[in-house]
Amino acid sequence: MIPELYAMRSARSGQFTTFDPAKKSKTKQMQPGETVTVAESDRPGIINRLWLTFPGWFWRHWDTGASNDASVLKKLILRIYWDGQTYPSVECPIGDFFGIGHCEYRHYTSKYLGMSSGGFYCYLPMPYNQVRIEIENLHASIPVEVFFNANYDAYDTLPDGAGRLHALFRTGRLEADDPLPLLEAKGKGHFVGCSLSMQGEASNYLGFLEAPEYVFVDTEEKETPTIVGTGLEDYFNGGWYFREGEYYADLHGVPLKDALRSMISMYRFHERDAIAFEKSLRFNFLNPWHPQHLKPYWYASTAYWYQDRAVELPGKLQADQLMSMYRRRDTDHQSYP
Repeated sequence: MIPELYAMRSARSGQFTTFDPAKKSKTKQMQPGETVTVAESDRPGIINRLWLTFPGWFWRHWDTGASNDASVLKKLILRIYWDGQTYPSVECPIGDFFGIGHCEYRHYTSKYLGMSSGGFYCYLPMPYNQVRIEIENLHASIPVEVFFNANYDAYDTLPDGAGRLHALFRTGRLEADDPLPLLEAKGKGHFVGCSLSMQGEASNYLGFLEAPEYVFVDTEEKETPTIVGTGLEDYFNGGWYFREGEYYADLHGVPLKDALRSMISMYRFHERDAIAFEKSLRFNFLNPWHPQHLKPYWYASTAYWYQDRAVELPGKLQADQLMSMYRRRDTDHQSYP
């Protein structure tokens, strides 16, 4: 990273894009079930900004007969492959990767991720020797056109110590006293943050926010945690179940809170407080309350971290559970298994 804007750098700047000047086409289209590659390179570089957008989750004034479904935010899957690996180091629904897992778009802007008035952006640096970025459309009926740009610096050799970004998505329904398993990583690296969406089974319930973080660095889970907190909203720098409601800041925020629907989306990024590990990292949230005082809930999480090399993610995408939330806006009478 360049510590100051005025510092000189020895790199060649470029941009991956879906725009094809010859065809005058700005997008790549994906039919249901189709996967497209939106960026690919065999030369070393660092992606410094990634941006995309697509229709399908909002009413289209230019095509009033088109079908629209906000679940496309959950059913477009972003995958990034580093250094010629056959497995992705980033695999996540686009809505979740950019911070909100409830099939809703909310305008918010943080330092590293955001949804900015119709667009989706990421400023987490992404070094690579080789890169391939692809998007898969898992929606059953809606074709999607993706607009995509990624600014990069090309190098002959990467700067020393350039780690590879990883992003792990997890989702499911949990009983009240189950641990929420954010991440288990093996190898050398550092954890730089997460986004987390949650929804209680019962209406007007946020008791799941009582769960503090338990972080085990280079130890087994049965041992004393290296880091333990005081509550889930405390980890996200809030308090009293985010008493004053939605907000966003550079490194932490709550872009969505709806107490009646028992749902919330939160994010936090670590800079100087990044959690370094040499051998392993295990990160859970666990509610200390007695189970009789708690109720089941659903969650969808994305963990972001760097490792000294591209590694396989600890778990495959749970495609059959993408829509396992209890309720979503304007479809509250629907149920999703």
